[in-house]
Parts: sequence; C-alpha cells; structure tokens
Amino acid sequence: MRRTRLVFVSLLTLLAFLMASPAEASRWRAPLDGTLRVSAPFAPGAADWDVGHRGVDLAATAGSWVLAAGAGRVVYAGDLAGRGVVSIDHGGLRTTYEPVDPSVSVGEQVFAGEVIGRIAATGGHCRCLHWGLKRGSTYLDPMRLLRRIVLKPL
Repeated sequence: MRRTRLVFVSLLTLLAFLMASPAEASRWRAPLDGTLRVSAPFAPGAADWDVGHRGVDLAATAGSWVLAAGAGRVVYAGDLAGRGVVSIDHGGLRTTYEPVDPSVSVGEQVFAGEVIGRIAATGGHCRCLHWGLKRGSTYLDPMRLLRRIVLKPL
C-alpha cells in the first residue's frame, strides 16, 4: 500500500511538472500587437559605461497600446528625462517601455498582455517603442523572451 501511494504521488508530481512547462515557455508575449518590426536591435557596449543600445526599438505609431510582456509588479510609471517610462519587475527580470503614457501605477500587479499605456506622441527619438530587459545590472536582449527554445538532435 505504501509503495502504491509513493508511485501515485510520484506520477502526480511528474504530471504537474509536465503540465507547467508549456505555461513557462509561453508566459512572455510581445509588448505590441501585430507583427513586430525591429527598427534598432539590441547592441550592448563592451562595458557598462560603453556606447550601445541596451534594448530594442520596435516600430510603432503614437497612440498604439503598449502591453506588459509578462506578469509582474509595476515599479516605475512616470516621466524620466522628458519621456514617459514604465518599468515592471517580473521576479528577477525587469522590463522597461518608453516613451509611454502610462495607464498603470507603481505597485500595481499586471499580467502578460495587459495594457500598461500608449505610445506617447512626443519624447522619443523615433516612432517606436524602446523595450528593455535587465537581470540585476546586466542588460539582456528582450527579444530572447519571445523566442521558443528548439532542441536539435545530437
């Protein structure tokens, strides 16, 4: 009886793990609806202080909805250096969006795909959404959040 219970619990644990994996893989989404067009790719500098582009610019028109790329908590929503910025903490990762007229407030919990604002008519260097991603103090390419992992045969 004890062995049967152990096998049953093990199978339930395995089933729960397998069912959770697809959700993990699909928990991220694009911050804009429609087809994404990268107008400036991620190009970090060789050092933190070096010149670079620490995010991607996605072509967008003023007034377009901006969506949270993943579930998290809004840690900044307001004006920064003349541009509207929203920053979301996803539990170890942080995404930023600019220039945005925010519709969310600091402390608010958001889900992936939730509207967090609109592309601002002014304050940007291009007709685009600048989308950034950081883990701690390290900048990462946010487009990696959208890529599916493909395992290749050995």
